[in-house]
Amino acid sequence: MSSAEPTPFSTHQIDLAALLETYGSPLYAYDGATIRRKAGELKQAFDGIDLKIKYACKANTNLAILRLMREIGVELDVVSPGELEMGMIAGYNASQITFTPSGVPFEEVRSAVDAGAIVNVDSIPLLEWFGQTYGNTKPCLIRIKPNVAAGGNAKIMTAHADSKFGISVLMLDEVLEVVKKYDIKIVGLHQHTGSDIKDAEPFLKVADILFEAAKRFPDLEIIDLGGGFKVSYLPGDHVTDMELLGKNISERFNTFCNEYGRKLQLWFEPGKFLVSESGFLLVKTTVVKEDPARNFVHVDSGLNHLIRPMMYGSYHHILNISNPGGPLKTYNVVGYICETDTFATDRELPEVRQGDVLAFLNAGAYGFTMSSNYNARLRPAEVLVDNGNARLVRRRETLEDLLKTQMDI
Repeated sequence: MSSAEPTPFSTHQIDLAALLETYGSPLYAYDGATIRRKAGELKQAFDGIDLKIKYACKANTNLAILRLMREIGVELDVVSPGELEMGMIAGYNASQITFTPSGVPFEEVRSAVDAGAIVNVDSIPLLEWFGQTYGNTKPCLIRIKPNVAAGGNAKIMTAHADSKFGISVLMLDEVLEVVKKYDIKIVGLHQHTGSDIKDAEPFLKVADILFEAAKRFPDLEIIDLGGGFKVSYLPGDHVTDMELLGKNISERFNTFCNEYGRKLQLWFEPGKFLVSESGFLLVKTTVVKEDPARNFVHVDSGLNHLIRPMMYGSYHHILNISNPGGPLKTYNVVGYICETDTFATDRELPEVRQGDVLAFLNAGAYGFTMSSNYNARLRPAEVLVDNGNARLVRRRETLEDLLKTQMDI
């Protein structure tokens, strides 16, 4: 992307620098039109299939985002009681929410079932407890680990043999014994391969494994293939070919349904795919430091607001909003946290000056939700731009917010 290329907001005539001026720095800003477009892409890719999209809301739990998802017919996948409560506050019925726990206390599962959510069982001990507690009075899904390694890097792979997630496909006999023992009502099988999967092949491979396992469960209604579609992080980046994926998965799904004897519903649980490209982290340059080894651009944010580059080595494209036509220079873009806190290394940008506004792209997923108050820093505000209007959807934190749970003030 050249410095002159438009951002996704430009079609709405939204000035990113003006947003920062209005709401302060740093600032998370989200484009509702992008979320609507991404959901439409997934629906179009599986046109003709009984498809249900379950937004993996751990990516971004702002209530305004959840309400937008509900408006466009996207349901929820949650991983904690807090996310479940947020979904219901946003207007979802609990029956529209899937709870996919990972080794949680069983009381969390009980609270989700009692609320009316459907649970995705990810271990034999939990399956035993579920059977002892509910017998066949409550439905559940089973999360299968297909033992397939795929994803952007090891930290975001979730279906390989060493992953903590799910019940190994090699343990199906044990699963079926427990199911039979308690007459558990299994309505679906689920798997999630990981994130940032570029090609259709891993999805097809795990789909075949799940379809084969499904033949051993006679009363299924749902096949859930998770999410993990690759999004674009940098110019020319390879992304999942959704049209090809939809065509290939749909063909195999229809074949499986014919063999199974009836039509099932196909679920996907995208998180990043729906919200990543919608988001920007807007920051101001505080110091430009020229050094014999590197030129450093310091900004008024850090890993406390966007930890993905330090945690995953993830790439976020950066725009110099204030000086897009400046001469290109190479910088390390760094944060203000008292740790090694690097957003980008040897990044070529239009000349950055003190006070310039920078925009980190693809910040809509796992940005604010993974933020912290490290160094006693405050979390930023969030703004949603939708239908041509910008509105504050989370105020900036204050020191009082950091202190209000402490008891000896």
